[in-house]
Amino acid sequence: MSADSLPGEAPTVGEALVTMLEQAGVDMVFGIPGVHTIELYRGLAASTIRHITPRHEQGAGFMADGYARVTGRPGVCFVITGPGITNTLTAMAQARADSIPMLVISGVNAAATLGKGLGHLHELPDQAALARSVALWSHTLTDPAKLSTVIEEAFTVMTGGRPGPVHLEIPTDVMKLPAGGQTFKMPAHPRPRPSSADLATASGMIARARHPAILIGGGAVGFGDAVRRFAEALDAPVVSTANARGVMAGSPLDVPASPSFGCVRDLFSGSDLVLALGTELGPTDCDMYEDGGFTLPANLIRVDIDAAQLARGAPAALAIAADLGAFIEDVLGAAGIWRGNGGGGAQRARAARDLALASLGDTYRSHVELIEDIWRVLPGAALVGDSTQLVYAGNMFTDAPRPASWFNSATGFGTLGYAAPAAIGAALGQPGRPAVALLGDGGFQFTLAELGSAHDANADVAFVVWNNAGYMEIETSMTSASITPIGVTPSAPDFAAIAMAYGLPSRKVHNREELSTALQDLPRPCLIEYLAPR
Repeated sequence: MSADSLPGEAPTVGEALVTMLEQAGVDMVFGIPGVHTIELYRGLAASTIRHITPRHEQGAGFMADGYARVTGRPGVCFVITGPGITNTLTAMAQARADSIPMLVISGVNAAATLGKGLGHLHELPDQAALARSVALWSHTLTDPAKLSTVIEEAFTVMTGGRPGPVHLEIPTDVMKLPAGGQTFKMPAHPRPRPSSADLATASGMIARARHPAILIGGGAVGFGDAVRRFAEALDAPVVSTANARGVMAGSPLDVPASPSFGCVRDLFSGSDLVLALGTELGPTDCDMYEDGGFTLPANLIRVDIDAAQLARGAPAALAIAADLGAFIEDVLGAAGIWRGNGGGGAQRARAARDLALASLGDTYRSHVELIEDIWRVLPGAALVGDSTQLVYAGNMFTDAPRPASWFNSATGFGTLGYAAPAAIGAALGQPGRPAVALLGDGGFQFTLAELGSAHDANADVAFVVWNNAGYMEIETSMTSASITPIGVTPSAPDFAAIAMAYGLPSRKVHNREELSTALQDLPRPCLIEYLAPR
């Protein structure tokens, strides 16, 4: 019973929901209360859950995304009926593309009015169907007695297989009803293991390989130690997609470079076995320039928690639907027949790294050096990116210091406006470690108001705005296609004045040295505007 309940009263659905979230380990909720969700807040003040108020529901979703990436736990949102859920859809779509666990709990109009088109406030023809277009699962709670069962199902769908966003909507009249005596137990998920036949086939393929290579995606982030041990046992270079950067940090086998590089593709084509672990092999990771040149050899093993994903993309000689940690554990247990059969992995990795750096070009190489400067000043930081030049360069080559220290929205769904709120979520999810939002002057204006959220939450964030006076990447693409650039030079505000209006210190810088000094000097949250040459 919450402090808002009267003595002797049974908890309402809203109050019971908060209690169950606490029992599930939720310690933070991102949301904007409204008249259709106030009953969800009845028990929140008396709970251990911290509420963070963004300036827009899209910001709530992006904050939940950033929080989930650094903690490994689901990010949770409370949003209102109608526009609350439509505003959050973009963030849910980014989470779906990157397999990020997110629980979106929304209101919906009174149960008896659903689907009738009566013109009620915030009414949608079918809100759950709209959410289902990007969510793994969407459910309308109409029976208070089933709340615990539904919450258990939400966590099962969200985290039991390939992670992603889920949606629970609760009618405004149902929120107020007594929940009754329900107990909640966090569901336990068995780790799907490879079959004995698949394990034997994989071990045989590894035993015959003399020059293996590994490609890891975002699905490897939670299995860093296992991936490292596996790579060392194979003596195989490990190429990481953007979301996997930092998993092999510091290892001589690490190749923190995009498979879009010709030299990285040559590494794979020169390998007699490639293992693709926890990656969908998507073109935004592997074919950034859309030249169609990314291919993998026929002798390919794919391991993914999502069996459906194994049927998409590059065909594999062996496709294994299993928990990646369980696969590595089991295959290492059979390593006696193949351990040490590889050779020269570190030399092959170093050659690929050196060629990738040499292939960057002067502009992108300077951007990568700037990114490295940030980590030298703030070694514990998570760098959270939008779609902007610095991030494009970093996705091509970034030697991130740890897992989940480099992530952005420039791959997969590719939304703008992501970095500012996601960096706030990341900073709040990892107390003691800062976050740096890497923003373009155009994209930042999608979610500029979240500076206020950073101030309110005292979030340990540095907002670094790469100001090149417009959408330069798009302008370059239009020029390259012989299209007269138009619509690519939106005016930027006085970022320093806006930062000051929200109570944040700021500074304009013109080079890497000034950026490093600003990062050292300014208290966070802060804004640093990098005036980039056009």
